[in-house]
Amino acid sequence: MTDQRIDDYSAALDFAEQQVAAAIERHPDYFPIYTTDGKWFHQGELWTDWTGGFFSGMMWKFHERSGDPLWRERAEHYSRLLEHRQVDRNVHDLGFIFLNTYLPWFRLTGDEQLHQVLLTAGRTLAKRFIEKGQYLCSFIGLDSLFIDIMMNVPLIFYAANETGDEELRRVATAHCRTTRDRLVRPDGSTAHEGIFDLQTGRFVRQSTHQGLRADSAWARGLAWSMYGYSKCYGLTGMDEFLEVSQRNADYWLSRLPEDKIPYWDFDADLSQPLPWGPQKDSSAAAIAASGLLDLARQTKCRERSIAYHNTALVMLDILCGPQYLAVRDSGWEGILKHGVYHTKKNLGVDESVMWGEFFFVEALGKAVEER
Repeated sequence: MTDQRIDDYSAALDFAEQQVAAAIERHPDYFPIYTTDGKWFHQGELWTDWTGGFFSGMMWKFHERSGDPLWRERAEHYSRLLEHRQVDRNVHDLGFIFLNTYLPWFRLTGDEQLHQVLLTAGRTLAKRFIEKGQYLCSFIGLDSLFIDIMMNVPLIFYAANETGDEELRRVATAHCRTTRDRLVRPDGSTAHEGIFDLQTGRFVRQSTHQGLRADSAWARGLAWSMYGYSKCYGLTGMDEFLEVSQRNADYWLSRLPEDKIPYWDFDADLSQPLPWGPQKDSSAAAIAASGLLDLARQTKCRERSIAYHNTALVMLDILCGPQYLAVRDSGWEGILKHGVYHTKKNLGVDESVMWGEFFFVEALGKAVEER
């Protein structure tokens, strides 16, 4: 990696620290989700409460980077605000909430109370398992399977590995296989949602809430799948999960536009007006960049490793440029511009979104560490 790249990535991380510190000052004890006109929005629709772990997770990343005790103090404070969520059965996103907060905290301290929070959260998530369909249901309903859950099922694998609980491992493995069979298409693209018949467990159809169509390739969903299966491979060593992640990654690389930053849906009609047409999603790029850096190390194929690694760095290069990094935008409270939350609900479209911030910081940290 060139010195210039290291300098650019380090400068972007410095800017990210400044933006998060400023957000803490402006919005104390609040977990931002998306901006409106560049300002973190308080009154908007949540759709579902799933993002708290990203804001506090960045604080842990900053502490790991600098060793600054102030970042640890902030990270601990904001993580404690999430602790009650360990028994929250209303969401499918406990992995997002706890793997980014209580896991780094536990690894730092070895405190068994923190460990127990992680294990409880993993067991809580596993209670979403629908036996007849062999999947963890989404917050939408018992008949709904989301591709996003692939980024959360690692919490169950973690709990299984820590405790030796084979029932947890069975649930997590079954969910991964059902998602692969029902939401991952032969070409490596993904559907957002699958609908099941609760009486029989029969798979009914693919669907979407945030993609263009049921049969389209919603960019962030594909990134969730690619990174999620990579994480599950890392926790299990099961080659079948690596194969799915590679299939997702190969599709991702084959469909990227020239500037390597995806549109919100790979099948978006670019002749249509915004946001349905050529709306970029920087958050999908950030997630994919972080996942591809891991996958480049995991794959057993040298050509894939090089392609995944190079693509991740090119995406980070573009995200660190003035079109996406808000460093020149006075008053903009986020880090990355041009992210997308929910196009159909017009939530956080062409704005900063908290998962984009977190995975951008995570990916930059991985890249800098390669030095």
